[in-house]
Amino acid sequence: MIEVLTTMLDIAIVVFAAGSMFSVGLGHTLGEVVGPLRHVRNVLRALMSNFVLVPALALLILRIVPLEGSLEIGLVLIAVAAGAPFVIKLSEVAGADSGLTATLLILVLPVTVLYMPLVVPVLLPGIAAPADAIAQPLLMTMLIPLGVGLLLRTLWTEGALRIRPLIGPLSNIALIVVVLTTLIVHFDAITGIGWRALVAVALLVAGAFMLGYLMGGGDHRNREVLGLGTGQRNIAAATIVASQAVEDPTAISMVIVGFVVGLPFVRILLRNSM
Repeated sequence: MIEVLTTMLDIAIVVFAAGSMFSVGLGHTLGEVVGPLRHVRNVLRALMSNFVLVPALALLILRIVPLEGSLEIGLVLIAVAAGAPFVIKLSEVAGADSGLTATLLILVLPVTVLYMPLVVPVLLPGIAAPADAIAQPLLMTMLIPLGVGLLLRTLWTEGALRIRPLIGPLSNIALIVVVLTTLIVHFDAITGIGWRALVAVALLVAGAFMLGYLMGGGDHRNREVLGLGTGQRNIAAATIVASQAVEDPTAISMVIVGFVVGLPFVRILLRNSM
């Protein structure tokens, strides 16, 4: 039974990541997302927040709240993975600018795919996964589906708009399967994570949101989007690396806990900042 659930988990992780990114691509044309990238200052703020400040915050948290090796791996993977696929839906629910959120996502996701293979072995020298083992699953399950979706939306808008309503629910179902099967397969690991890990995740999520919000500049709309996009980490990318490259069940459990804690936490922080 556990072997069947483990196989389901592996498949669901891939379906969730690929489906989410394909759906994002189908929902936006290149022209819609490239325009705001001309604002160099905003681009630099987004990159600084997601790829310098948040990983640095994670290292600081680990000094204050030391964690056991596998839990530390999970927290670092959460910190270095930016560009959450479902952040657009979250921005719509929160009343933030979903178009600007899509631009932020499409900016940071390719950087995540290039960044994680370079940074993970440096921050976590004890793991055995080489850079190509980290890059390949991210490329295949996230960047390529995103690119295909964008291309399809640009070349065949009518068809893309018909397909997208089918892909979104599929990725949502896959996410539910990921969470439920993880809870069953890794129940002992999750319940054994302990209060220190929960505190570390909460500090990371809250700190990442505040860093993004403050880096958003004087425009309240930019602050909301960057706070949301920085606080909500890319759990799909972190899970892919934890399951296919690092192959650490406890690290996967930590990443899932990061999702469970982070999703409502960021929503509350955003609502209180508006």
